[in-house]
Formats: sequence, C-alpha cells, structure tokens
Amino acid sequence: MFPERLAQDAASIQSHFDLVLGAFADVDVTRAMAYATRGGKRLRGFLALESARLHDIEEDRAIWPATAIEALHAYSLVHDDLPCMDDDDLRRGRPTVHVEWDEGTAVLAGDALQTLAFELCTCSQVGSADIRADLALTLAKASGAQGMVLGQALDIAAETAAKPLSLDEITRLQAGKTGALIEWSACVGAVMARSDPDPLRRYARAMGLAFQIADDILDIEGDAQKAGKRLQKDTEAGKATFVSLLGLPAAKARARELVDQACAALDGFGPKAETLKEAARFVIARDS
Repeated sequence: MFPERLAQDAASIQSHFDLVLGAFADVDVTRAMAYATRGGKRLRGFLALESARLHDIEEDRAIWPATAIEALHAYSLVHDDLPCMDDDDLRRGRPTVHVEWDEGTAVLAGDALQTLAFELCTCSQVGSADIRADLALTLAKASGAQGMVLGQALDIAAETAAKPLSLDEITRLQAGKTGALIEWSACVGAVMARSDPDPLRRYARAMGLAFQIADDILDIEGDAQKAGKRLQKDTEAGKATFVSLLGLPAAKARARELVDQACAALDGFGPKAETLKEAARFVIARDS
C-alpha cells in the first residue's frame, strides 16, 4: 500500500506544482523553481496528505499544505547545495540549480520557493483563517531559527569546531535540520482537524531521527547513482555522524528501535494508521 500511495501522492503534488507555477511569468527564476521541485520521494508531502486522510480531511484541501512543505523542502535543498554551504553539483540525479543556471538564480529561486510555501498553506482553499494561521505559524517555527535553519547553522558550526559533536549534539542538530519539517508534515492533518497532534508529533520525532540515521548509513553503504547525489561527504570532511559515534551495527539497531517507537505512537488510530507505519519502516529500508 505505501509505495503505491507514495507514488500517487508524488504525482498529485507534481500536478499541483504544475498548476501553481504554470501561472507564473516564464523567466529564469520560475524555471529554476520548477526544476528544483521535480523529482524526489515527496515523503514530507505524503506525510501531510496521509495525516489528513487519517483525520478525514479532503484531499483538495490537504494538497495545498502538502505542496507547501515540498516547496519549502526544495528551497532548503537549493540553498544547501550552494558553494557557500555544501557546494554540491548533483541533486536527485541532475545538476544542482546553481550549476544548471548560476548562483544568483539559485538564491532567488530558493527565496521564492520559501515564500511560495507560505502562500500555499495560507490560501483560502485550506480552510478557516485560524487553521491557515496555525499552519503558517508552525511552519515558520519549523523552518526558521528554531528548526531547520538552526540545524543547518549548527551543522556549519560543527565543520570548524575544535572537537567533533557528541551524540546529544548531533541529535539536537538533526532534530532541527531534518526532523522539524518531518514533524510539521505529519501534524498537518491534526492541525486541520483541530485534533490533538501529540501522537503524530511523537511518531514524527522518532521517524525523523531514524531518517537521519538511515542517511548516515547510506552515506557509507549507499550507491551514489541510486542516491542521486555525492556520498561520503561527511566522512571525507571528518564530521561526526551517528555512524561514526555509534558504529554501523549500533546505528542500524538504533534506527530500528526508533521505527518501532514511531509505529507504537500510532497504535491508538488502529488500522487507519498502517500506511504511516509502513512509511516509518521505509525510511530505514530505502536506497536513496
């Protein structure tokens, strides 16, 4: 069920991007925006849509925040790939935006995708004003200096730190860099339904950390062609990772424990949550 649902949701989100961006002026920056939003697993958008289904929220409403989180995620990747950040030339198996165009266009495309995310989750189709305001406020916190940007800043600081980060420090870093947007995505349905988000928050926190541990494992064991990006960057840079601190077997065991915790957090939803549980299992079984 999960692979099919993930593919269906990815196609729905792509169609929505095509609809929204198709109304923009046909210039380099909007072409770069469209380029940056193609491909990828769309896991965050899937989480938003699936959590909405869990709460009986109509897809024609949920598609807006689902596309919003993918726009924001795309912005983060465009900026993360820049020479002043990770300096990557490959993303999702294609040249990164600053390689395909130039650095200025990449910066502006990322900026525009970030603002598009807030435009999408606050449009009238999403629902009442209080729901839209809640989605925008929580997205701002998840993506800014209390969330993703904080994680990115801690990651950059770690490159010049006098000593490698500890396990607790890496966990905090990744809770922002990767986990914050995953948590926001998983809680979309609860926010839209005005329901308690705590079970989905616990699910997402465990899943997000498992996702990052799996990324660290892929960086060691993965295939660059399947991953669509350069691997072993952290190892080459001498950065501490979950694998370098725990060792490969223990890192894999920890990821499995976290997936079990994520699944247990959803037990109260019964069979309706099975696809979300499959998604948690997927994050440590993927090859890209």
